[in-house]
Amino acid sequence: MSNDVILEVKSLVTAFQTDDGSLVRAVDGVSFKVRKGRTLGIVGESGCGKSVTSLSIMRLLPKPAGQILHGEILFQGKDILKLSPGELHSIRGNRIAMVFQEPMTALNPVKTIGSQLAEVFELHFPALAKGLALQGALIDVLQKVAIPEPEKRLRQFPHQLSGGMRQRVMIAMALACKPDVLICDEPTTALDVTIQAQILELIKKLQQESGMAVIFITHALGVIAELCDDVIVMYAGKVVEEASVNSLFRKPKHPYTRGLLESIPKLTGKRKSKLKVIEGIVPSLGQFPKGCRFQNRCPYATEECRAAEPALEITESEQRVACFHWQEIAKKPIE
Repeated sequence: MSNDVILEVKSLVTAFQTDDGSLVRAVDGVSFKVRKGRTLGIVGESGCGKSVTSLSIMRLLPKPAGQILHGEILFQGKDILKLSPGELHSIRGNRIAMVFQEPMTALNPVKTIGSQLAEVFELHFPALAKGLALQGALIDVLQKVAIPEPEKRLRQFPHQLSGGMRQRVMIAMALACKPDVLICDEPTTALDVTIQAQILELIKKLQQESGMAVIFITHALGVIAELCDDVIVMYAGKVVEEASVNSLFRKPKHPYTRGLLESIPKLTGKRKSKLKVIEGIVPSLGQFPKGCRFQNRCPYATEECRAAEPALEITESEQRVACFHWQEIAKKPIE
């Protein structure tokens, strides 16, 4: 692992047990690196395995159905999957923190904001939690995420806050221990565009101040362009393309990535024209097509795609792409 890589996922396979006892793979052989001070975006449609990947890193899979069958998750050289419960406790929420998708369900509705924030310090800084400095620490962490009247907010319950304010509380809880890696699982999905922009700007500001690495999970390529340095595109549990953000938007090489980019509404072009879409839907777990998993939705698919699954290969621009026809696709401009 190079000096700037703080987290590395290698050949991760995460599966869920179905009612009939069989295992279906939600994440199938995913690998990527997260570098210090940089933001890695993970993008794809719902059901592509983005959130399961993040829960695997945190070892928060639902039990007993969720299982990690294979792979390594290396944090500063240590495999998280081999840590004891005590060792994991010292890392999860402390060195690696997570902001969940929906703050109204992630926060406890019957506890005040102050009591829930205090739990973070009780778990990881028990000496501070017993002293008079706790109130000051709680106010300080709320001020860092730009929550007005922090003393008042500490006494309130989650339902008394707006969606944007609840999300700021979740970010405050994640940042309380000054983590090395922050995982954001679609933290702006339920927010309007104005609040979304404020949350994205807040994450960028806090990252610049602390130097932490960020994994940002989203289905919105506009958010990827705004926030991320590197990006991986996932489809049906696999990474289909990996690149820097500039390379990905300038010259995507996988047909799925092209489809995502071309489906974004544009201000230029013919008025009232039909929005381009990717035909079909992401296949259900355990019902992936043979060969390339995207072949039944891909306009470039051939018999080769239906017969064999392409491996990730490095292109001439150091992007990685899993497609037999990437050279042909790269020559075509984005419509």
